[in-house]
Amino acid sequence: MNRNAYALFMLLSLITFLVVCWRMPKPAAVAKLPWQVQWALAFSAFLGGILAAKLPFIIMNQDDPTNFWAWANDGKTITTGLLGAYLGVELAKLLWGIRVKTGDTYALPLACAMTVGRWGCFFNGCCYGTATTLSWGVDFGDGVCRHPIQIYESVFHGCMAILLQIIMLKGWLVNQRLKFYVISYALFRFATEFLRPEPVVWLGLTFYQIVALVGAGALSVQWWYDARHLHDVDRTVPGQS
Repeated sequence: MNRNAYALFMLLSLITFLVVCWRMPKPAAVAKLPWQVQWALAFSAFLGGILAAKLPFIIMNQDDPTNFWAWANDGKTITTGLLGAYLGVELAKLLWGIRVKTGDTYALPLACAMTVGRWGCFFNGCCYGTATTLSWGVDFGDGVCRHPIQIYESVFHGCMAILLQIIMLKGWLVNQRLKFYVISYALFRFATEFLRPEPVVWLGLTFYQIVALVGAGALSVQWWYDARHLHDVDRTVPGQS
């Protein structure tokens, strides 16, 4: 295990997130928010992601949640991390009374950050997959060639970053891009979980598959609700209710 490499790539992941947030164009409504609020929302997304990514390990290992080092150690899952990032922004908006749709602002930065961050797991030798005879299998120190799930994930997030850029240029999925990204990852995680050495907990599914399905389902319902609400607003004639 190389914890120095893990810490380095986590730092690079944070820098990538912040730089992409700073460089990418903002929707008009978001651009009107004070810069302090914009950065506070970005921090809420990152903090929510970090805490939610670590929470399952705190619970399963029965660590003391008040112990700083329990949160600082390696061992995180993007499955709950992305959902936590989404909830972090929504809770911050709720606390500050912000009604502006901000999700589109964080989809691309998160995808870019995850593309970088997964290499920390690869060099740290964690989050690997099951044994494989494929030529690209990697020995992470136990003498067994395994699926390099970390690389699979990095490639997925990199492809999503490219796709999100195309979607932005085309003007597609306005106000739904973060949901699209998180739902896509949830489905990807559900599929690749069959290549991970995770225990089955219920109905032949692992804990992370269940979380992925619940998260994707909840966001799909919210997407449907938002689309219907916006459609109703668009149909409303001024002066009528």
